[in-house]
Amino acid sequence: MPSTALISPRSLRERDAANYTGVSTSYLRNTRCADMRRLARGEPIVGPVWSNVGRSVVYLRDDLDRWLESGRVREAA
Repeated sequence: MPSTALISPRSLRERDAANYTGVSTSYLRNTRCADMRRLARGEPIVGPVWSNVGRSVVYLRDDLDRWLESGRVREAA
């Protein structure tokens, strides 16, 4: 049976997601609040997709990776 220390969690809490992406927790929190207003107006979100698990906000690693990838600049303007 594998050790749990070797298993990487699929979801990250806000602080761990901030560390993973290199942004602050306040950036994630502010972006999430602004995105909730965007969703209410029927607009697409700007920040990473999140989930609520009980009282906790969690981010899936795959969603964080997609969000980081979407911000890459590939060509000179």
